[in-house]
Amino acid sequence: MTTAIHLDGRSLDRASLVKIAEGAPVTLDAAALEKVAKAAEFLAEQVRREEPIYGVSTGFGSNADKLLGARRTRQSAADDQAELSLHEELQRNLIVTHAVCVGEPFAPEVVRAMLGIRINTLLRGHSGIRVETLQALAAMLNAGVVPVVPQLGSVGASGDLAPLSHLAIVLLGGGEAFYQGERISGGEALKRAGLSPVKLSHKEGLALNNGTAQMLATGVLAVDRMEKLLDTADLAAAMTIDAFAGRLGAFAPEVHALRPHPGQVQVADNLRRLLQGSTLADIPYHLVPGFKTWQPESWNTPATSALSFDIFWDWVPDSQRHGREKFYQRFKPFRGGKKHQPQDSYSLRCIPQVHGAVRDALAQAARVLDIELNAVTDNPLVFPDAKAEHVEQQVISAGHFHGMPLALAMSYLKAAIPVLASISERRTNKLVDPATNDGLPAFLIGNEDGTESGYMIVQYTCAAIVNDLASRAMPAAVYSVPTSANAEDHVSMGANEARHVLGMTRDLAKVLGLELATAAQALDLRIGMINAARALAREGDAGQFATKVRGMPQADSQAVFLAEVESLRQELATSEAFHPGKAVAAAHAEIRRHLPMMWRDHALDGDVATAVRLVETGTVLSAAQAALAR
Repeated sequence: MTTAIHLDGRSLDRASLVKIAEGAPVTLDAAALEKVAKAAEFLAEQVRREEPIYGVSTGFGSNADKLLGARRTRQSAADDQAELSLHEELQRNLIVTHAVCVGEPFAPEVVRAMLGIRINTLLRGHSGIRVETLQALAAMLNAGVVPVVPQLGSVGASGDLAPLSHLAIVLLGGGEAFYQGERISGGEALKRAGLSPVKLSHKEGLALNNGTAQMLATGVLAVDRMEKLLDTADLAAAMTIDAFAGRLGAFAPEVHALRPHPGQVQVADNLRRLLQGSTLADIPYHLVPGFKTWQPESWNTPATSALSFDIFWDWVPDSQRHGREKFYQRFKPFRGGKKHQPQDSYSLRCIPQVHGAVRDALAQAARVLDIELNAVTDNPLVFPDAKAEHVEQQVISAGHFHGMPLALAMSYLKAAIPVLASISERRTNKLVDPATNDGLPAFLIGNEDGTESGYMIVQYTCAAIVNDLASRAMPAAVYSVPTSANAEDHVSMGANEARHVLGMTRDLAKVLGLELATAAQALDLRIGMINAARALAREGDAGQFATKVRGMPQADSQAVFLAEVESLRQELATSEAFHPGKAVAAAHAEIRRHLPMMWRDHALDGDVATAVRLVETGTVLSAAQAALAR
């Protein structure tokens, strides 16, 4: 049984809302329900006193100047609302005329989150809803009745009027709902769940559909997904660093103490932990061989002949060491795969600055959402305990439904997502490009016969997704389109903003999955090449090892050459087997459980789907986190 989430209007957090979205039931706080009842009774008393109150005894929006009379102006015998009072008809009509969204329906988890948010905010006791109506809404959620809410239709100011009306219309027995996986009419869904439709009272329609629940629900689910994707991005970057035998100095704590943006400091710490124990990172340049195409004469033992690569070093003659003597006192005079430069490219060296900035954008979005989760966002607001001469001081029209706080927070995150995807794609490209991958084969495949493409087109897919994400990053919040005959003359478009962000996280996961798959292939090759060099060094002498070194000099310098080859051979021979960081190794092993290394070209569609799934399910991230916890 899933533990119920207790709602009181004041303590809902993002983690609890995610549990509601995933199926947890809710319970309602008794003390909060007393406040709900008090506000509803106060409102009913004002109606009995015939006080003019917006949305209760007046119309809505541009109809706010229309006061309800004591009886209908015109009555039709065929009128299906004849049994309703004008106050009840006003609230019913608000819902049935506002449920006009179009497009594909939101996923059930989004709708359940919307219901949880709406129930929680109504529990604050400032909305005028009756206890029995609020309990009916909670019963619908707990029974698994999920209203069909099409995705397009909110401008995010008067709240998410249209989508929230799709929630409420099912409570009235209308609309459509999913129940036990079947899409049926709202009335039938209630019937199958053993529930009865509700007849709305004073202001209840407005309380149900006036608020920020759609943008908040999609925003919370997007932030929850982004938190995991940021950790995955750090992991993918760490695996890429190990595959490059990269440099760790740029992640040192004393470096980031000088520019202590919180996200940047956290990412640098994450990378240090993920790469802890690596013997590839910071490896001396001269120990890293470069890739050379396999030939039948490349290796002379059965074990090594099975390899898909050959390796090489270039010897640096004494004539080319002038002015570099100090360098060659520290490093042996060989050039293999690793470039002789003390810093890596930006896509590696600046990971803390870029990933960290995205983390800071996420933290800002989370801060806004955390406030909104326990805010009252409908209108007007009811203050039954206020001492006032006039009802206007106790039922106050304000603008808490306006979604701009959420919209701008989401626009910040929306701009950050393509940034994270872009740096991931740049790392993927760097891995497959022989001009930048520090001695790995082109497209990470041996290709000795010239027939193989390897991971070439994987990078194309990443590039296409990054472009698509960038084209969707335009902030919706900057483009207000007035509505309701200009009564709502400035709107937030926050619902579109948050919906875009949620969709963009799915595509970000694809880019990160492809980087992980590519980095795993590169890591296998890098480890294989270095450890093949180590095995050769342990088995042969300087003469045999020299067959992998290009640039043997004329006879008069061969003794010096062979002596320096022997020093390289001995250093490799006495080294332990080379391996990545502990957490990177665990993630790599988990990838290889589902996705074999590509030794020769094969159909990659299944591999790509698997790589994306491993990110979406958190499988690879969990393996790395478990290794860190041990």
